[in-house]
Amino acid sequence: MSPRRPLLAAAVLGLLTTLLAPPAAAADNPPFRDPGRPLEERVGDLLGRLTLDEKISLLHQSQAAIPRLGVPYHKNGTEALHGVAWSNDDANGWAQTFAEGTVFPQAVGLASTWDPALIKKVGAAVGDEVRGYNAADPVAWGTQVWAPVVNLLRDPRWGRNEEGYSEDPLLTGAISVAYGKGLSGDDPLYLKTAPVLKHYLANNNEYQRSLTSSNLPPRVKHEYDEAAFKPAITADAATGVMGSYNLVNGRPNTVNPDLGGLVRGWTGKTLYNVSDAWAPHALTDPEHYFDNETEAFAATLKAGIDSFTVDDNKPATMTALIKDGLAKGLLAESDIDRSVRNALTIRFRLGQFDPGGGPYGKITKDVVDSPAHRALNRETAGKAMVLLKNAGTLPLDPRRTRNVAVIGPLHDTLLSDWYGGKMPYKVTPLAGIKARLGAGATVTGTDASDRVALKDVASGRYVTVATTTDPVTATATTQAAASKFDLTDWTDGVSTLRDAGTGKLLTGNWGTFLANSDTPSGWFVQQQFKLERQADGTYLIQYAGYETNESWWGIPEHYVTVGADGTLGMGAKADAARFAKEIVTSGAKAAADRARAADAAVVVVGSDPFVAGRENHDRTGLALGESQQDLIAAVTKANPNTVVVLEDSYPTTMPKAQDKAGALLWTTHAGAETGNALADVIFGDVNPAGRLTQTWYKSEDGLPSILDYDITKTGHTYLYYKGSPLYSFGHGLSYTTFAYQGLTLNSRTVRPDGTVTATVKVTNTGRRAGDEVVQLYTHQRTSRVTQPVKQLRAFQRVHLAPGQTKAVTLSFKAADLALWDVTRNTWAVEKSAHDVMVGSSSTAVRQRTTLDVQGEKIPPRDLYKATRAADFDDYAGVELVDETKAAGDAVGRTGAGDWIAFKDADLRTGATGITAGVAATAPGKIEVRLGSPTGKVLGTLQVPSTGGVYTYTTVTAPLAKTGGVRDLYLTFTGDLRLKDLTLTRP
Repeated sequence: MSPRRPLLAAAVLGLLTTLLAPPAAAADNPPFRDPGRPLEERVGDLLGRLTLDEKISLLHQSQAAIPRLGVPYHKNGTEALHGVAWSNDDANGWAQTFAEGTVFPQAVGLASTWDPALIKKVGAAVGDEVRGYNAADPVAWGTQVWAPVVNLLRDPRWGRNEEGYSEDPLLTGAISVAYGKGLSGDDPLYLKTAPVLKHYLANNNEYQRSLTSSNLPPRVKHEYDEAAFKPAITADAATGVMGSYNLVNGRPNTVNPDLGGLVRGWTGKTLYNVSDAWAPHALTDPEHYFDNETEAFAATLKAGIDSFTVDDNKPATMTALIKDGLAKGLLAESDIDRSVRNALTIRFRLGQFDPGGGPYGKITKDVVDSPAHRALNRETAGKAMVLLKNAGTLPLDPRRTRNVAVIGPLHDTLLSDWYGGKMPYKVTPLAGIKARLGAGATVTGTDASDRVALKDVASGRYVTVATTTDPVTATATTQAAASKFDLTDWTDGVSTLRDAGTGKLLTGNWGTFLANSDTPSGWFVQQQFKLERQADGTYLIQYAGYETNESWWGIPEHYVTVGADGTLGMGAKADAARFAKEIVTSGAKAAADRARAADAAVVVVGSDPFVAGRENHDRTGLALGESQQDLIAAVTKANPNTVVVLEDSYPTTMPKAQDKAGALLWTTHAGAETGNALADVIFGDVNPAGRLTQTWYKSEDGLPSILDYDITKTGHTYLYYKGSPLYSFGHGLSYTTFAYQGLTLNSRTVRPDGTVTATVKVTNTGRRAGDEVVQLYTHQRTSRVTQPVKQLRAFQRVHLAPGQTKAVTLSFKAADLALWDVTRNTWAVEKSAHDVMVGSSSTAVRQRTTLDVQGEKIPPRDLYKATRAADFDDYAGVELVDETKAAGDAVGRTGAGDWIAFKDADLRTGATGITAGVAATAPGKIEVRLGSPTGKVLGTLQVPSTGGVYTYTTVTAPLAKTGGVRDLYLTFTGDLRLKDLTLTRP
């Protein structure tokens, strides 16, 4: 989920025994207490015993105990994205409580293994640790978990890239099913934990995320965004979804009707959907979608959200609004019963009403950080690493490499993220390499930061720190220790500045600068700065910390100023102070000197998960910090036997050093075993076989707006990108080589209801054992619509000894080749030849053949039937909007020259008129044109003001009679909405 707003301490709700409410000692044993009865009967029995007030209480995230029935306290939302992370403790004033346990590699790293069987084991371990924490403290640690995140990694600048799996829906689905199955457990009825998928739907930008609308034409919505959520729901690997903050086609996802309809139709199991934190309140402010909160909360429940994640552990506001909705007829008690039934079903499956808590009730906290979990963590971290580049440097020979310089800002530290827990121990890269080489080796480390002094040009005085509580000033006349800062340039031009005198980070502190932080952290990360070089060689310093509002201080930009007394402050760019950046010591030079004397150098660079990209903060660029690039260049020049380890969670470019790194190894922030796993790979104990799960572009130049979700139009992700990437989807090297031979299909033709089985022989042609990720892609040669360049259909990670050959079998259903046919609102498998390609990445195709799919030819459009305007074939400028607040899409937010197209319309003997459903707040018009947006005008619809965007009227216009199969274009003048159209004929 997206975290709760900064939390205010609340009063302790009572004694733990009261909160847990042990079973009431009733004379009879009610049916809901009997595990031998069917689940539906048990749920129905308990539901029938609840009062209205008790039922309403179960709509909240913090569900009070019901002592008279022995119903225990329950809370939703333990964070478990890549290990048990944090929760909010109801018995401790709803304070955020962090877990200390096994922190596995970040989610994008888990997916980089391309190993669902392994990830199921990871999910199972995390589920065990959730249960362990729950056994120790069931108030703080609930067993409904908000994980995994299945939002597609459509844009590499998304601040939450670290939380997702892939830009590809099939790979995302496979990993989410595996992780969710592990979390859920293998019992056919009971749940180890109850996973909830985040965040439905098309939630892939942090910029104004509660206000921006993701424009999803039907094909993109069905074929891409929904496709990431469906597998885990269908496989019973998730028990619900979380509605996201953003809007889709003009409607907030908190009231997306899919939550009560489409999503529930993917499974026969009961789902329990939750809101994102505070999101129901956002419907009135800042979204202003409803006039009041009673309407908003009623609409949320009716749309399919079952649990309100609002107001911490205080349900009073929600309760009052639900009751008001009942009194005003906006809700019926049956609406409440439906959601309560969903809540209770999951709670029964979690074993809350069984003696001993069901089959998973015996798990204790002893499982947390167990030796088995440590071993699994090390294995996963090693299997997730991706060898991007290798000119023969790797693997290093531990017998000949006895003097190693480990260098860089991440050489001796491990970092976690907002959704990571506390590591009970840390094996850093330096420690892991020392342990691997053992006694007698010389392993030295340095962070290689530049130490700088910042002089205010106007006064000639240096920025200096007196104490951790005094404001930072520009008052020093000389470079004392307190006026020197260790500068770390992370990514996207964002840096941190650590004072050499106090060892503390420079911190924004809401405008009064202090040096009082040990690490960048918190919801508002105030330790971030951009040093902007000016034409005269001086620098402006921009504060780049998080804010909820772009004008938090009432100014559009936030730059460091210097007051008359020398105190640093915050102001607009025009008022920014100019600073000279004086290099006291060069980190790159010192690192090069150390590397020159070593047998090998390992440069560990990358990102801080709290800096330059995270929840509520997108990146603007893709580049590694310039000083880190300079460090790579200097060290590789000093010692060609250099390994560069890039430790971050985003596709990252390094234009100044890309060609200089002979060996480049990528890993996410991979948890406590990072150092051991890194040493395993560097010294060849583990042969790397991780593969990239998204396209690494050469730069941000050419990327579309992060708000443009139509990948079919922008031509992005590997599915539609025709350019040359830096590293392609599926890319990853090995210490051995593999050959592919003899690709065969079970049949060269297939019907829409058939299955395609491909077999290819893969041989390890090198001298080392290793894993190969065999990937199968298809491309449809002819189609009514734009087809992907290629699309992943199946994959398998296989282990091969030197010289070994395996016949790898990969299967997919012909139905997987279907497209969403907007002309008939259905899935359709077209008749076409398909290229079937097998290889080691999306661009490294080793074998190919052709498959003849005996599908259908989509017939010409019948516009004489009522046609939804949103089911166009092509468009320019327009946006999709909500037809009503409850359901439906329309074409809207139109401007002069905007258009939509309906291709291959069968006009038969000739259309003579058009009827359309329109809404507008001011008059406008729609022209019907032939063949192109500037083609012949066949007729014009005059659109009157209807009094509101949800107030539709029907307008008609004659058309110049035109027959045959033709392309029709509708061009717009004025801001109006079009929901449907129908052609008429004599």
